[in-house]
Amino acid sequence: MRSWFNIAIRNLMKNRRRSLFTVLAIALGFSAVTLFGAFTSYMYAGNREGSIYSSYMGHILIARKGLEDSWREDPKKFLLTPEEMDYITRTCQQIPEILLIAPQMRINGLISDGKTSTIFVAQGIVPAVQDVFARETRLRLMEPYEGKPLSDTDIYGVGISKGLANILKLDLGSEAVIMGTTVDGQMNAFDVTVSYLFNAPAAAINERFLRVPFQLAQKLYDTDGAHYISLLLKDTKQTEAVRTKLSKIFADDHRDLGMKTWNEISEWYNKVKEMFDMIFFFLFAIVFIIVVMSVINTMSMSVMERTREIGTLRALGLKRFGIIRLFAIESGLLAFGGILGGGFLSLVGWFLVYALEPKWTPPGITARIPLQLYFSASQIMMSMFFLLILCMIASILPARKAAYRNIVDALGHV
Repeated sequence: MRSWFNIAIRNLMKNRRRSLFTVLAIALGFSAVTLFGAFTSYMYAGNREGSIYSSYMGHILIARKGLEDSWREDPKKFLLTPEEMDYITRTCQQIPEILLIAPQMRINGLISDGKTSTIFVAQGIVPAVQDVFARETRLRLMEPYEGKPLSDTDIYGVGISKGLANILKLDLGSEAVIMGTTVDGQMNAFDVTVSYLFNAPAAAINERFLRVPFQLAQKLYDTDGAHYISLLLKDTKQTEAVRTKLSKIFADDHRDLGMKTWNEISEWYNKVKEMFDMIFFFLFAIVFIIVVMSVINTMSMSVMERTREIGTLRALGLKRFGIIRLFAIESGLLAFGGILGGGFLSLVGWFLVYALEPKWTPPGITARIPLQLYFSASQIMMSMFFLLILCMIASILPARKAAYRNIVDALGHV
């Protein structure tokens, strides 16, 4: 087999320029696919981390069944009672894959600075969870917030999205009034202070989003319950396993509790993934078609130039399959060289992005975020495999034509 490779290398070196340009074409195609694949991996990771960590939603949300569909009709009906919250907490503490268990509230109402009023939607979280979520995420998705984070010692200090702050002309330390309806239908209001300003996870809610301490959310709704229990896991890959385990426990205990995972909650993540999967497929197909056509052209030119050589090999007893195998090896070597060159170009591209640290604003996001590239081993291996196979298959057509040519005609070819 070694002799076959030696012969193939010598044949490629006969026309170095053509072989070099073919390798460059393959390298550029491979690097384009690899870099775009790294960008899509970064997008997936960014949206995944944003859904889980930046929004403080965690991997799994536990609530009463029917909350998502009917909570506005009877908010009190779908609140978890203290007994249910205690049961969920005790149950989840027995599962080692769970890192954090925290209650949450989802509230809405009016906010006013004394002159202007507007609606708001708010997330009530336990302030202590902020440090845990920040520590566990591996991405810095948003620009740092301005001010101090929520605190257990100051339940009237709230975080306001920058869009809402601009509408009400609020700044750090400004005072405002939030008003809402309790679970019994009574009006309630509290004076609050702006502790920090932040960019909302999505542009659609940046002009009406608050983040408040869990205790304040309970006081506004005059309840000791919660809408959700948020679970943060040690590993995202364990999400379905933990969900299955909890579903069985809840069913065995006859608890009317439902669960949603982070990817079920985040429609944005699913839509972005579908879109980039489709874009990657088309880019992959277009680039590889160009690469295959380049290889076919190179092999066809080589066949034309080496017709007499092929006839001589056939006259010496080399079978047709041997001719096809020789050209397939040559094509495979071109692909291998292109993969090495493409890998080098991909590393250069990654280094430039790392060194320049460009920032951009993705659709639906209000803040500029750092652009990064995350290489996926499985994606790279898949691209390498298909590139090698396609290049070797591309050589079969011209090689087969040469192998099945009449030996006498091949020897007399001029």
